[in-house]
Amino acid sequence: MRLVVGRIGRAHGIRGDVAVDVRTDEPRARFAPGSRLLTDPESAGPLVVASSRTHAGRLLVRFEGVADRTAAEGLRGTVLQVDSADLGPLEDPDEFRDHELIGLRAHTVGGGEVGVVADVLHHAQDLLVIDTGGGGEALVPFVRALVPEVDTAAGTVTLDPPPGLLDPGAAEGGD
Repeated sequence: MRLVVGRIGRAHGIRGDVAVDVRTDEPRARFAPGSRLLTDPESAGPLVVASSRTHAGRLLVRFEGVADRTAAEGLRGTVLQVDSADLGPLEDPDEFRDHELIGLRAHTVGGGEVGVVADVLHHAQDLLVIDTGGGGEALVPFVRALVPEVDTAAGTVTLDPPPGLLDPGAAEGGD
């Protein structure tokens, strides 16, 4: 599975640097010199990082073989990706990458089926988006108190929701 780690923006300077909109928690590792990145469209790559640096709050990257502004502008809009199989394990056993969570079957601690994790949203609080079927969805804060167990090997996530989290109408008295 390919994971998006960035998107190339406009060229910076005349030597082939580009601004990159970072979409990874590990930019130093993903954009380290020598890193090989897959691209969408595939015809733009793969690209190998020659150098990277931060300038005015933006990540600037130079790729091997991209020697001038014209070549850099030709990469604008290219999505940068890595293969999930190439990622090493996370140091914290309680941390998960989005692709490890999406597709897990969600059930409650009492064994009730809830649905399938369809997405993970990263806002002030990480949220699991659970597809409950029939076009419905539930947003569950991804915290240990509400998600006490994640078993990627079994393909399940266990939820311990307070009343109303999975069925807001029930908490309001079903009006």
